[in-house]
Amino acid sequence: MSEKTIVVVGGTSGIGLEIAKDSIERGDRVVITGRDQARTEEIAASLGPAATGVALDISEPRTIAGQLESIGQVHGLVLAAIERDANTIRDYDIERAIRLVTLKLVGYAETVHALLDRLEPSVDTGIVLFGGRAKDLPYPGSTTVSSINGGVTGLINTLALEIAPIRVNALHPGIIGDSPFWANKPEGVLDGYESRTPGGKLATMADVVDATQFLLRNRGVSAVNLYVDRGWSIT
Repeated sequence: MSEKTIVVVGGTSGIGLEIAKDSIERGDRVVITGRDQARTEEIAASLGPAATGVALDISEPRTIAGQLESIGQVHGLVLAAIERDANTIRDYDIERAIRLVTLKLVGYAETVHALLDRLEPSVDTGIVLFGGRAKDLPYPGSTTVSSINGGVTGLINTLALEIAPIRVNALHPGIIGDSPFWANKPEGVLDGYESRTPGGKLATMADVVDATQFLLRNRGVSAVNLYVDRGWSIT
């Protein structure tokens, strides 16, 4: 048993929850966060005694330090909390844009700041921030999403320099075919994406979990942006 503690922000559903489950299987203790305390605690209880649930809303960055006070020493941090958004310049929604920018760029940074005194200052400690391929492959309505995912790249660079030897990396998923968001699309929606993917199959949540664990644990990797899309962008 490694007896490490891994904090997964956004660990109550989707890929974040799968990362939490995989970390427990590896022998780690896990702290998952979600906006609703009761639901977060319920999901943590379902994962077993190695999991703890903490309420956290990183879109409200002034509350983050207080919400994380109960967490002790941390050996790994995964910032997987995201929100999906469609916001074009022609119909620009300022409030939605401010919320999403705050959540990812300010919220991610403040979470690291709030936990810094408890993050083990070692090359064995890893932090993984979630961006996304929209930073390179924009689509109609991705104005805010593309911008903030590009900002994640800048954020890992400065963090990896400032808080070394702690390692900081980013993971940028493409279309993840079996994720809740994509798997529930109407039949046929994914066909075009699959036909453009080398090999004809989209990346999976298991692929993202494996990539996250690599960035979290490999002592030689820092300030890296890792794409998980099975080569979709080269076609």
